Amino acid sequence: MAEGISFRGMDDTRTTELTEIFREKEEGLRHQVLGIDKEVRELGMKLDKMDVKFEELKELIMSFRNQGSTVVKLETSATSEDTGLKSNCMEEVQNRCPTCRRELRDIRCLALENAAGSLELPCEYYTLGCLEIFPYDSSKIKHERVCSFRPFSCPYAGSECTVIGDIPLLVSHLRDDHKVDMHTGCTFNHRYLKTNPREVENATWMLTVFHCFGQYFCLHFEDFQLGKSPVYIAFLRFMGEEADAPNYSYSLEVGENEMKIKWEGTPRSIRDSHQKVRDSHDGLIIQRNIALFLSGGERKELKLKVTGRIWKEEQNSEAGVCTPNLCS
Repeated sequence: MAEGISFRGMDDTRTTELTEIFREKEEGLRHQVLGIDKEVRELGMKLDKMDVKFEELKELIMSFRNQGSTVVKLETSATSEDTGLKSNCMEEVQNRCPTCRRELRDIRCLALENAAGSLELPCEYYTLGCLEIFPYDSSKIKHERVCSFRPFSCPYAGSECTVIGDIPLLVSHLRDDHKVDMHTGCTFNHRYLKTNPREVENATWMLTVFHCFGQYFCLHFEDFQLGKSPVYIAFLRFMGEEADAPNYSYSLEVGENEMKIKWEGTPRSIRDSHQKVRDSHDGLIIQRNIALFLSGGERKELKLKVTGRIWKEEQNSEAGVCTPNLCS
């Protein structure tokens, strides 16, 4: 310290002056060191906050993905080639900052883009069994649109049922909640009745579910307008993926003896709604007058018997062709 300094050969006045000068210099250096130390500590705190913010940002993006209601997407603007991060949460806050209420402009956030670019996220349906991991780009969104683990929608027609799930869950749901007819076997014989068929418009009969070949199939029967002509349509849907549906075929038939109408085809997956299948006319279509004629009597009541059969197409490795596997 300056108090311990002595200067040999100098008088006391000069020594006191030099001691004071050194004391002032020492005090100045001490303040500088303290200032530098404070700046270093503040810088460290800022870096710590940046790390915390980055972790919060990653958690925020992950929470957006998990919540499903607010999904952050990487999109390309229709008017620009720049790719930025956008979120439908802007719509929820009416495109205004929740704090200052100033209008939010459609600009890029490079920090958020860089943070998102370093993330690898699982498929949205990872809880259902999908193990795919994707960088945070459009490949994740494209995959999720066709992911085989995404849940199926309830195939029940005639009501806007919102239940989704895997096939075993939907089978239990159809049996317990919709009280549908459940049958085991690959052949069937149903009679559809209606006392006032000429008043029926866009009517739907009770769904029937068949279990065969280890799979489930839904039989639909509906009345609708084909142009100006009232018709009935019967069709089968496969409770499984679209890629597996072509492994099966089915036939539907109405009438007896010489007056018969028969149709054969491949069941559509329940990934396609029953309305989509119906509107594509992918099934047995019968005009109302013909259906009443086949019902017999005075053509005042619908008593239409529909018979059908389901079979599995098996590849014959030797002949290179598919042969039907008929159940007994």
